[in-house]
Amino acid sequence: MKNFNRCSKLFLLIFMAGLKHYNYPENGSEGNPCSDLLADEVVSEQLTRNIQFFGLESQEKVTRSYVVVIGLGGVGSHAASMLLRSGVGRLLLVDFDQVSVSSLNRHAVATREDVGTPKALCLKKHFQSIFPECHIDAKVLLYDSSSEDEILSGHPDFVLDCIDNIDTKVTLLAACVRRGLKVLSATGAGARADPTRIRVADLRESTNDPLSRSVRHRLKKDYGIEGGIPVVFSLEKPKAKLLPFTGTNGEEENPSDYQIVPGFRVRIIPVLGTIPAIFGQVMASYVVTQLAEFQVQMEPIVNFDMDHYRILHQRLIEHEELLYGTAAEVQVDVDDVMFIVKELWRGRSARDQSPTSVGRGMWRSVNDLMLVRWDQTKAASVSNLILLKFTEVYSTERDTSPYNASVLLVYIFGLHYDLTVYFQLFPFF
Repeated sequence: MKNFNRCSKLFLLIFMAGLKHYNYPENGSEGNPCSDLLADEVVSEQLTRNIQFFGLESQEKVTRSYVVVIGLGGVGSHAASMLLRSGVGRLLLVDFDQVSVSSLNRHAVATREDVGTPKALCLKKHFQSIFPECHIDAKVLLYDSSSEDEILSGHPDFVLDCIDNIDTKVTLLAACVRRGLKVLSATGAGARADPTRIRVADLRESTNDPLSRSVRHRLKKDYGIEGGIPVVFSLEKPKAKLLPFTGTNGEEENPSDYQIVPGFRVRIIPVLGTIPAIFGQVMASYVVTQLAEFQVQMEPIVNFDMDHYRILHQRLIEHEELLYGTAAEVQVDVDDVMFIVKELWRGRSARDQSPTSVGRGMWRSVNDLMLVRWDQTKAASVSNLILLKFTEVYSTERDTSPYNASVLLVYIFGLHYDLTVYFQLFPFF
């Protein structure tokens, strides 16, 4: 009976909520229409799991937030959908394109009835039945320099870049940096199949992705931006190649003849629909936790293979022999080195362990890193080894080591030779 009464009350609340009418500003740039949404009993009940997870105060921060999502395909539609379901109170949805039949394998909400309608309007229609209290603005618009102010004005708390065109992507990211806006960018989700290899890191650390490489190059070349932009990307190398484009006559044709907008791709990239969906979910999770100021420790992006760990192990042995005359107190093997580097120090120098820096301090090679003792009076064990850059090691040891000059040379040359070779090359040490 208690459960029946509770369900009856909830049904009544939902029915009453349907009778409400919200007068929001048309452009969303004035006032804060979502400041007290959690005072509504239906909204509070709908978001009860989030409130239990974050706490009421943090969920209120999410509900008061304004997020812009640009690009509403497989990635953007899922990101926007989960931002909505997570209680973001104000959304701006931007895309110039229409729903196609071939996009139904990865779109978050589109149905066959939506084919041919603008993606932005499609999402808004479905979203209004999921969380009608959210202020949703939809713009059927191509992002470029002429539409920048229309899209990025209003001081959004976050911008999601889900665009797959390089020129547009670079222009948007540069504009966000210039305006001081928080932005999260999605790289290529097509031609991939492994969900366990999707990561969030700084743009500088994204690998195996042609799109992010091109974006990195263009941002640095055209705008002098080298990093500081978090991205969602996959460590997986693309599993499939671009498909030849065949026209209605079955013969291969020029894809550019079918483009809605010059420079934007048509259907030639194989896509497993689950992967862009996961990209979007990851983006939404990252943004919501950021808005709630909920601390999340990202998994390190450490792409070392076993050869790299063997190099670090050998480097440790040679360093011990150089400083102490013996490697007898090295109590770790290659597997231990892998654990220390990846799990304990997360692929970063011990001097750069800030949890708030996404991807910063992570390296894609071991050329600049080595393991050294923390306490020189104790053995080189798992609990007494730290990961540092060569320059940091030399700075730490130069005042205590009688071999400081030769140590620096060893660092510079990467410890790839037997120590006797060094002293043959530099007998004056």
